[in-house]
Amino acid sequence: MTTTVEENSISWKCKHTWKRASVNTLWCLLGCSIGDFGTIYFFQVTGNPWDFSVLLIMSLAIMNGLITSIMLETYILSRQMVLKEAFRVAIGMSLISMIAMEAAMNITDVILTGGAMLTWWVIPFMLLAGFITPLPYNYYRLKKYGKACH
Repeated sequence: MTTTVEENSISWKCKHTWKRASVNTLWCLLGCSIGDFGTIYFFQVTGNPWDFSVLLIMSLAIMNGLITSIMLETYILSRQMVLKEAFRVAIGMSLISMIAMEAAMNITDVILTGGAMLTWWVIPFMLLAGFITPLPYNYYRLKKYGKACH
């Protein structure tokens, strides 16, 4: 019996790549959290004047989180490249990661609070879920394609 190893397989043990993927994920988490938390906080403070459902508030939070993350990443990348290219790279390289991050954060919020609510104790769990969920994907992209967002 012989075992063959695929040439395209990647090692999941590279500390340097895990560190780089973690830094990239933290930048994305910062951008996503601004829009996400801002949206949830707005509806929490205003008492949801339009009587939006939890699903709609969470959808808006995800969209705003994606927008603020893309804005932050575009700004960071614009210091290294032309603005138009920075925007294209910010959208193209990390959209899947951002969507996974946003979904994890909002699912965690709903499970722990029963709705779209920010409390002092739920935010760390939301951030942890938002960080851990896309991290393997970000590592994979770095290893497979040598591509990073920052």
